[in-house]
Amino acid sequence: MPFDGAFLNCVIKELNEAINCHVDKIYQPSKEELVFLLRKKSFVKRLLFNIKSGSARVQFTENKFENPEKPPMFCMLMRKHLLNGRLLSITQPDLERAVIFTFSSMNEMGDICELHLICELLSQSANVILTDENHKIIDCLRHSDIENSSRLLLPGATYFLPPKQDKLNPLTCDFKLIEEQLKTACLLQTIDGFSPLICREIEENNNLSSVITTLQNGGVPTLILKPNDTPLDYSFTEIKQYGDGYKNKTFESYGMLLDEFYTMRDIQNRINQNARDIIKLVTNLKARTQRKLALRLEDLKKCENRENLRIYGELIKANLYAIKPGSSFAEVPNYYDSEMRNIRIPLNPALSPQNNANKYFKDYKKTYTAEETLKKLTEKDYDEIIYFDSVLDSISRCRDLSDIAEIREELADSGYIKQTAVRRKNTKKPEFKEYISDEGYKILVGKNNKQNDYLTTVLANKNDLWFHTKNIPGSHVVIFCDGNDVSDETILQAATLAALNSKACDSAQVPVDYTPVKFVKKPNGAKAGMVIYTTNKTVYVTPKGE
Repeated sequence: MPFDGAFLNCVIKELNEAINCHVDKIYQPSKEELVFLLRKKSFVKRLLFNIKSGSARVQFTENKFENPEKPPMFCMLMRKHLLNGRLLSITQPDLERAVIFTFSSMNEMGDICELHLICELLSQSANVILTDENHKIIDCLRHSDIENSSRLLLPGATYFLPPKQDKLNPLTCDFKLIEEQLKTACLLQTIDGFSPLICREIEENNNLSSVITTLQNGGVPTLILKPNDTPLDYSFTEIKQYGDGYKNKTFESYGMLLDEFYTMRDIQNRINQNARDIIKLVTNLKARTQRKLALRLEDLKKCENRENLRIYGELIKANLYAIKPGSSFAEVPNYYDSEMRNIRIPLNPALSPQNNANKYFKDYKKTYTAEETLKKLTEKDYDEIIYFDSVLDSISRCRDLSDIAEIREELADSGYIKQTAVRRKNTKKPEFKEYISDEGYKILVGKNNKQNDYLTTVLANKNDLWFHTKNIPGSHVVIFCDGNDVSDETILQAATLAALNSKACDSAQVPVDYTPVKFVKKPNGAKAGMVIYTTNKTVYVTPKGE
């Protein structure tokens, strides 16, 4: 995540609203989080310090946290030194990923003293450090390893900022000097505070000066969303490098932006953890079915020459008089050949010529039956692989735990997991994704195979329009038009939704089939979400977000 020095600079401009606030309360929800409640006249804000790997940040937050019954020792230390203290300043050394909060507080002797709370946001080594006015460390959330650390972060040690990189500060450096340096080095190696995301954006759009101006003005809190509306990244400026399929959503404050990003990401992580077992199960089932299919296709290939077995039997039978018992082969004219050339037929010397002919006829009949059986089994294997792909695709697009629960029910109903593994049967009606077209038609999108079946076979009228990506796992989409003429624009809107809610959501020119619902049939015994359809038309769309 690009919580780089430039983004931190923008956040600090927002945090400066808290100058002269008093620390009303201090909490430590987890070993890697601190929350300060800051208060002054007409101003109350929660200040969050988070040093979790991949989530390190400092921000105002509206989120509420569950606190442990017994405060941790570090929280008690913070309360001892900073509770009721006044926030004097918030500073950032150049564009480093560190921010220094200076507090005026009263010590045990009743004297006013100055304390510094430093928040370092250095990816794997993020930390919160409390020092006195002489920069002696009182304590920190993470203590350093004496043997392996380049800096000593322990109580009593003198605090030093992390070593600076030899880069130019775009807020204080002359622009001509930056341009001169860029002649011999790339942007990432030249400018301090810019993440790879921002450097790529500048290089692709040649807009260094405008990005610096945006940074000087405090930036614009921007969330970058994937085509399926899940969060990809955030920034202080608009990001265009991902193309039209990705959206930029702006916020009133950086606190609101970070709250939404990490809340959405945490929800997705919880969903992924909750679905981990069924992802593993379905992936293993798919791999096992693919192995079975490969073996069956190999056996089926052996059956391709079964007609030769019948011909061998016929030719032996027609030449019984010429074949000597005990022969290991018979060389006879092939009257199935237009030129009547001789053919050598292998024989079992232990069998009579008649019994050799009977064995070839028997093997022919056996391979005929095997071929018919193998064809049915391979068709079943193909259907299962398509079904497993559809389940994995549905899981990838789950947005809450109830979606995962529905997929568990589906797998239980199909016999892939035990019914006891599903806590309770979901009796609520499915909650579809719902949209309204520009023409005013309602469009529903299924989230999983059970919803797809219900949407297509129960809810939809036979004259409504049905959509699905061509030969690609995805959702069923229905325009509820009741046979009325639908414009090309509405058809494209529904087709785009079908592409977005499919395995091809990140692709271009996705083929989407559509047809009236009356031409969509669910075969007897077909798995959830599996249908056949006819009289369809196909359109090609490129997903650009819902």
